[in-house]
Amino acid sequence: MDFLAESFKEQGNAYYSKKDYSQAFNYYTKAIDACPKNASYYGNRAATLMMLCRFREALEDSQQAVRLDDCFMKGHLREGKCHLSLGNAMAANRCFQKVLELEPSNREAQQEKNNAATLLEYQRMADFGFEKRDFRKVVYCMDRALALASACHRFKILKAECLALLGRYPEAQSVASDILRMDSTNADALYVRGLCLYYEDCIDKAVQFFVQALKMAPDHEKARLACRNAKALKAKKEEGNQAFKNNNYEAAYQLYTEALAIDPNNIKTNAKLYCNRATAGAKLKKVDQAIEDCTSAIKLDDTYIKAYLRRAQCYMDTEQYEEAVRDYEKVYQTEKTSDHKQMLKKAQMELKKSKRKDYYKVLGVGKNATEDEIKKAYRKRALMHHPDRHSSATPEVQKEEEKKFKEVGEAFTVLSDPKKKVRYDNGHDLEDDGCFDDFDANNIFRAFFGGHNSGPGNFFFQFG
Repeated sequence: MDFLAESFKEQGNAYYSKKDYSQAFNYYTKAIDACPKNASYYGNRAATLMMLCRFREALEDSQQAVRLDDCFMKGHLREGKCHLSLGNAMAANRCFQKVLELEPSNREAQQEKNNAATLLEYQRMADFGFEKRDFRKVVYCMDRALALASACHRFKILKAECLALLGRYPEAQSVASDILRMDSTNADALYVRGLCLYYEDCIDKAVQFFVQALKMAPDHEKARLACRNAKALKAKKEEGNQAFKNNNYEAAYQLYTEALAIDPNNIKTNAKLYCNRATAGAKLKKVDQAIEDCTSAIKLDDTYIKAYLRRAQCYMDTEQYEEAVRDYEKVYQTEKTSDHKQMLKKAQMELKKSKRKDYYKVLGVGKNATEDEIKKAYRKRALMHHPDRHSSATPEVQKEEEKKFKEVGEAFTVLSDPKKKVRYDNGHDLEDDGCFDDFDANNIFRAFFGGHNSGPGNFFFQFG
């Protein structure tokens, strides 16, 4: 029987040399079946399984080999390498230490021992990084740890979870999917798949994965918490939406606020919640808060067009036209639709208009003022600022009042003329058009009030 087992072992060695590891595995198995008490056969099959990246099986064979022969140096070395590949640095270190006790000059064991120490340090740094929510640091550490422990699902899951928390969902999904292809019941991988969907605002699908993870591992605390948050977030958001539809804006505002407190990590959903709250806030005339909420939404998701549009409208409502133009330009660069182009043009026009003299403000009337209201306003302001009224004032005051008197005349000239008023309302700069080339505020005053002796000094009686 020993002769037959040796024959199988030699054939296995031949296939191993040719890198035909599947056939080598078959022959080493035959050797073990023929002689199950031979440590070297388990050692050889362990080496083959390691080449096939079947480290858990290789670990079992290595452990069996050293159980049969505690002085089997290669067996201890392979057991240590399997532990290291599977991410168990402490166990690996013990195995490499055993090799060095058997053979103190073994350089390979010393190098692997150093690798185990390095792995422990990356684990320590990753744990600290996760605690401090420095997820980029964790990904960095896990990439380096996986270079030493390529078969460690725990490291892969931690990396995937941090990628999800960083918003790098495709990468996180890819890592989790690779694990699920090898082990479809892996609760950690199911949890990460759910986490990605949850953070991409696919909450119903996410809950399905969390529930599946909990079926595989009922004590999976992260899956339980994520499932609870997902359900609470969805319910609160829908409740807020319903309140908004019912025109109950105060309730909607409060419900969106409560929803935002559920999970600060859910970037995409929270961006939508901030934008929804901004919409409710705008309805409640909380325009400054609405702008802040839109800005918060954009910080979370700088591609969120709806938030830019909402903020731009708030800027328009508060006459912050430069900011509105900036937001509409961003929107139009991203989505070149006719509606967005029209919004941008309107904002640009309002910006241009805002840089001219505001004749409505000069007269103290609204933009929808009637002809009669404009005349009454002119009468009041012209009399208020007429130079005769301020003849005894200081030169500085006289100069300022004269300037205001002239502006009142300009405003009346434009707003009392239907054609000029339309051009002014449409954004044309009437000064550039030469409308005031022959302008004289006193002539306007005389024409309005009538009389031939209406020059300076002849109206003082009106200002008693």
